[in-house]
Amino acid sequence: MITTPYRTANWRVSPWDYYPEVTKDFSFADKILIHDVTLRDGEQETGVVFTAQDKIEIAKKLAALGVHRIEAGMPAVSKEDEYAVKAIADLNLGPKIFAFSRCMVSDVEMAKKAGCDGVVMEIAANQEFVEKAYAKTYDWAKKAASDATKAAQELGLYTAFFTIDGTRTEINALLDMVEEVATRGHMDSFVLADTFGVATPQAIWAMMKRIKGRFKQPVEAHCHMHFGLGVANTVAALAAGADVAHVTIAGLGEGPGNTPIEDVAMSLKCLYGVDVGLNTELFHDTAKFVCKIANNHAIPVNRPILGDRVFKVESGIGVMFATNAAKAGDMEILYSFNPALVGQPPMDFVMGKKSGTFTVNLWLERIGRTADEQQNLDILAKVKELALKKKELLDEGEFVEIVNKVLGPPAQPPKPGNPILDQQVSRAGRAWLESKKKAAGTK
Repeated sequence: MITTPYRTANWRVSPWDYYPEVTKDFSFADKILIHDVTLRDGEQETGVVFTAQDKIEIAKKLAALGVHRIEAGMPAVSKEDEYAVKAIADLNLGPKIFAFSRCMVSDVEMAKKAGCDGVVMEIAANQEFVEKAYAKTYDWAKKAASDATKAAQELGLYTAFFTIDGTRTEINALLDMVEEVATRGHMDSFVLADTFGVATPQAIWAMMKRIKGRFKQPVEAHCHMHFGLGVANTVAALAAGADVAHVTIAGLGEGPGNTPIEDVAMSLKCLYGVDVGLNTELFHDTAKFVCKIANNHAIPVNRPILGDRVFKVESGIGVMFATNAAKAGDMEILYSFNPALVGQPPMDFVMGKKSGTFTVNLWLERIGRTADEQQNLDILAKVKELALKKKELLDEGEFVEIVNKVLGPPAQPPKPGNPILDQQVSRAGRAWLESKKKAAGTK
């Protein structure tokens, strides 16, 4: 098989992604860290509540996924959150455990008491936001940040300085404020926060270049999805030199949500050739687990990577493509990436209003029946009629009933066929099962 950065056994993407004129200005860090904020920012989604035990179980899933840092919560919020953060830290799961805090010394002390490795310390960088939303002075904000970050340093906590509304702050004002806090207080890393999801990828790229040019400390990108650009902005930040990406499982988060971990990791891996070391085959199951706990947070069936119908093909032309590709022995030509790479089952060919004669033939072979061209069309017409009435897909029982009406009941028990397409899918299915076993640590 041909193997290139854009064409492997597990994905086929555009060769243009790797053209030198496209990649020449990329500055990806040698080691990109994934900082998961599901337990804090993800829980801020309206109506979502995680108990302490929920957080502990989710943290275990995040550790299995391979994230580098877990933002376990904000100990100052409640006794329940304080207990959860400490319990997660005590488990020694592998990832570094961070707390989130206001720029208050008491918050920092609680993070230390909980056993955290680091703390993400927030305050607004935008003077207008400080004066109107906090109802405080800008000098108050800078002093509070300086005092609290210094306290964090003295307690031995890794200190990530997080500027709320950073992307709506004029760039020089932002950088001057950050430098003042880093000088008067302390900063191990700077978190550029697109709190209201208002920056473009081009703006994030330019800001990141300016930030990296001024500060020696690592820079972290924290983006939101108000305009649907959180993933693009996070990837742009990383390509411009950011060291850490803040993400949540399935994009959980307040309002339109945070940047989803799945999209960032898969884009980096397949489109940019940057592997951040996550166990991507656990994405599907992890998202299902977390979203169930999150008050059954709905994952759209067509949501990239995670949707239950992403790899289900209904259109007749899609099945025609698959049938011909199977005969050519190259089903992978139909994939952006292999479903098994994200823990999804292999491609399936469903029956519905958009189906065509290729789908009917495939399903007939599966149930061991045959039909001539006119009978195939008659079956298809009835399939479309029922699907339109149901406004949904057909199951096998409904299809068999239609076939029996058109062809009559079989004289003998049918012998299901084994068409080339199903053979190809079976191979993909076996690969998927093996990946599931490997992920579960079984043989």
